[in-house]
Amino acid sequence: MHWYLKSAQPINQESVDRALARQQTLTKPPGSLGQLEQVAIRLCGMLGDAPMPNQPAIAVFAADHGVAEENVSAFPQVVTGEMVRNFASGGAAICVLARALQASLEVVHLGTVNDPGEFENVERAVIAASTKNMVKGPAMTSVQLDESMMAGREAVDRAVAAGCNIFIGGDMGIANTTAAAALVCAALKLRPKEVAGPGTGLNSAGVQHKASVIDRALTLHCDHLHDPLEILRRLGGFEIAALVGAYVAASQQGVPAVVDGFIAASAALLAARINPGCAAWLLLSHVSAEPGFQRLQQEIELLTQSAPMLDLSMRLGEGSGAAVTLPLIQNACRLHNEMATFEQSGVSFL
Repeated sequence: MHWYLKSAQPINQESVDRALARQQTLTKPPGSLGQLEQVAIRLCGMLGDAPMPNQPAIAVFAADHGVAEENVSAFPQVVTGEMVRNFASGGAAICVLARALQASLEVVHLGTVNDPGEFENVERAVIAASTKNMVKGPAMTSVQLDESMMAGREAVDRAVAAGCNIFIGGDMGIANTTAAAALVCAALKLRPKEVAGPGTGLNSAGVQHKASVIDRALTLHCDHLHDPLEILRRLGGFEIAALVGAYVAASQQGVPAVVDGFIAASAALLAARINPGCAAWLLLSHVSAEPGFQRLQQEIELLTQSAPMLDLSMRLGEGSGAAVTLPLIQNACRLHNEMATFEQSGVSFL
């Protein structure tokens, strides 16, 4: 059996039941803390009766895409490699947020057309300079898909070995909104014009062109888009496949994973399709501003029984939206763990 097909850790339903009962005894009207209550209850099922996800680990996966040659991004492809250098020097948004959260941050370099070289704080796991152009053939070979997913698993392994109890995956790759949109179209049987968005800042003509490129790719691969692994191999990217592997590995090790925006959510959808037990360990962080996110969100909400916690019109990637959400998740647990009950406080039942 392939490692990614092995079962996720089971959710502790007894802890969930105790959490539900406790919420009814806390000094507040039932349900008055809204989604914070639901998040805390879910974390109890993952981490036990008094959860505190206070050892966050962030891994940002960076890779280039062959479909960039179709001019589907407002930024040149060299930006991916340049951003790896920016991550390494601590200048990117996710670096700022990781410092604020006191989270570990690892950058995993999976391959860029302008290789920035080695950095002490970048994990070098280069597979190729980029994927192949999806409109001309499969984006990855089977071996490259396996290597990409394993890179995600190994990032989780390193994080867990260092004591991580909540994981955030991020992405960087020029043209990866095109790949993610193609994945979503294939997985959910949607038309490209329903999913394609501005990404790094395309105008309306650019978005229409992007949709036409995705349509060409879907047409080329249409006979092979019934299996989630084959969808990922033909239309995905190294960094998206690494996120898939990371989400599956986190669920197998009993670590909750906070899902970032559109790219990460496309990976989360495929991870849950490949290994259904993975879905129970995923927490949606925020609503991406990418137009295709709404349909993707609906599907993932059904799989995970959870909804995004924030809507800040973010679309940066890097794991930034998930990192911004983490303090809310931690505060949801604090409220659950530390609030007095009616009996303890002497407050009358409301």
